Amino acid sequence: MLDHLSFSAPEPKTIAGAKHDWELVIGLEVHAQVASKAKLFSGASTQFGSEPNSNVAFVDSAMPGMLPVINEFCVEQAVRTGLGLKAQINLVSAFDRKNYFYPDLPQGYQISQLYHPLVGEGEVIVDMAPGVARRVRIERIHMEQDAGKSIHDMDPNMSFVDLNRTGVALMEIVSRPDIRGPEEAAAYVAKLRQILRYLGTCDGNMQNGNLRADVNVSVCRPGDYEKYQETQDFAHLGTRCEIKNMNSMRFIQQAIDYEAKRQIAILEDGGEIVQETRLYDPDKGETRSMRSKEEAHDYRYFPDPDLLPLEIEQAWVDDIEASLPELPDAKKARFVKDMGLSEYDASVLTADVESADYFEAVADGRDGKLAANWVINELFGRLKKDDRDIADSPVSPAQLGGIIDLIGKGDISGKIAKDLFEIVYTEGGDPAEIVESRGMKQVTDTGAIEAAVDEIIAANPAQVEKARENPKLAGWFVGQVMKATGGKANPKVVNELVSKKLGG
Repeated sequence: MLDHLSFSAPEPKTIAGAKHDWELVIGLEVHAQVASKAKLFSGASTQFGSEPNSNVAFVDSAMPGMLPVINEFCVEQAVRTGLGLKAQINLVSAFDRKNYFYPDLPQGYQISQLYHPLVGEGEVIVDMAPGVARRVRIERIHMEQDAGKSIHDMDPNMSFVDLNRTGVALMEIVSRPDIRGPEEAAAYVAKLRQILRYLGTCDGNMQNGNLRADVNVSVCRPGDYEKYQETQDFAHLGTRCEIKNMNSMRFIQQAIDYEAKRQIAILEDGGEIVQETRLYDPDKGETRSMRSKEEAHDYRYFPDPDLLPLEIEQAWVDDIEASLPELPDAKKARFVKDMGLSEYDASVLTADVESADYFEAVADGRDGKLAANWVINELFGRLKKDDRDIADSPVSPAQLGGIIDLIGKGDISGKIAKDLFEIVYTEGGDPAEIVESRGMKQVTDTGAIEAAVDEIIAANPAQVEKARENPKLAGWFVGQVMKATGGKANPKVVNELVSKKLGG
């Protein structure tokens, strides 16, 4: 499946203005909200945008005597994600309590998985250029509850708490420190988001906070990363700082770039990096300290006494694996191999599952390259201009396929097809009926076209002599014939007749 890819070693990020050479090392912890109608341990709704505190069960608000009950579908979604990332599924896992106080966490602890996660080691293949990829290792995926939301800007004297998000199921996807630059970090998050959306396990909506990343950044001297790979001793990678709650690819890149320069400046001035948690301020373009390691909470993890160890059967895992959809890498490879598409076009068409499904419906029974050209250049171009998604396309796959069929049958030319596309896009309707009712059908009568050619040639004797001396000027006659026929003449026939008559 990955035979068409070339895996290359990452090029360490160089930092402009540094006195010495430094290498950047990045690991990410991505929090992905599980696509589920109910929360991880209660039946409360997960619908976004509901009235504050309207999606809260007794267990979410930590009412006395309320016990958590595991949502099997959330577990299934996490297993599906692990399988999609080629990860080890642990048939026995367990939940732990992560104890800390915050107003939007009524229990005073978060139910998570520290010691025995549901999913073990996997990988993500990150596309860096057509045909070139990096392999980023996944260390683990564990399930946990989300916390609520504190609101500080509604009243100058008090804060408010919305518990709607409390207890929503999260998958924390932890990578190894395999990423070496800001662009690669953003590409990794984008690829992970793409896979989750294909799997249907997370909608990937970063604006709503359904996918967010904690970015661990450190810098080391050249050669130290190789020492880490040999010894697995993290001391070789330098002291890391964590940038919390990043929900934008662009901000991820900006934050990493700033943080790397900040750390290097400290080290080159003889200082030491303090391991801490930081926040990124996009308005100022800088990170700021949130809490230092010394100030961090002692979470006092211990097994949750209200939840038995989670035991799943291999047969159940096998059933989930059998139901996995075709994932983006496999789909892209198939588009390249079976339809003859370029790596770039295949990447564009598989960027999201909706676009891939649309293209496949258009290409069904038709030339794949021609279908790709129309979907990418005409449809995607127009949708982008109008700031619309493929799901909101006013042109259905059947309509676009109908336009392509008319081209293939010779009923319309490429130019007429673009005019027809515009009509279908703005007005709708059946392409074949529009062509018939509006007289858009291409003129294929050789006699009629020849008469038009003869007329143009007879009216322009000076141009004829020039074209016979320089055959490249024959295009002028083709343009005049197309203009005279309202663009309806078959371009191929026009070219052949013009060439024949000018050569005489």
